[in-house]
Amino acid sequence: MTLLTLVRHGQTDWNLARRIQGTTDIPLNDTGRADARDAAGRLAGSTHHRIYASPLARARETAEIIAAELGLAAPELVDDVREREFGEGEGMLVADYIATHGDWHAGVPGAETLQQVGARAMAALHRISREAHGRSTSDAESIIVVTHGGVIRALLDHVSGGMLPREGDLLGNGSAHRFVAEQDVLRLLEPIAG
Repeated sequence: MTLLTLVRHGQTDWNLARRIQGTTDIPLNDTGRADARDAAGRLAGSTHHRIYASPLARARETAEIIAAELGLAAPELVDDVREREFGEGEGMLVADYIATHGDWHAGVPGAETLQQVGARAMAALHRISREAHGRSTSDAESIIVVTHGGVIRALLDHVSGGMLPREGDLLGNGSAHRFVAEQDVLRLLEPIAG
């Protein structure tokens, strides 16, 4: 069994402006660095063996801060937990994106669907879980994965059969959700405040 704690990266200036980042590589701002330290504080009460992260700067730096705060080795980068590709929508203000395309699930040229994001992220989490068990002498591993809102949304959608996240649910910067990976099945345990 692998306990996977997925943490959304800290705030960026584009988050603050409500601009779609997608795979555009935007760094954390000072609030984002504080979000990372706050997330580390919430995770400090439990044991964690390793930390992984999306290679995008905002997730990588969040993971580096969490790793330093928790005394973990440097994060291992995993491309398949990067943010959803928004194609022509990247860089647009959210309000303009919705006005132009109607909703988040519109077929925007060059954009990934929520299902595509979920499939690649799910495969990556199962690889991380198998790898963790290959390195471990214990039956249970606890892993932190620093990723993006679109990835966490896609995974919540998948594991809940489309019931989560509910309309209007916010996934705040620095928020965390715990999943369990067991025998190639992923299930949600709980969100962690943040």
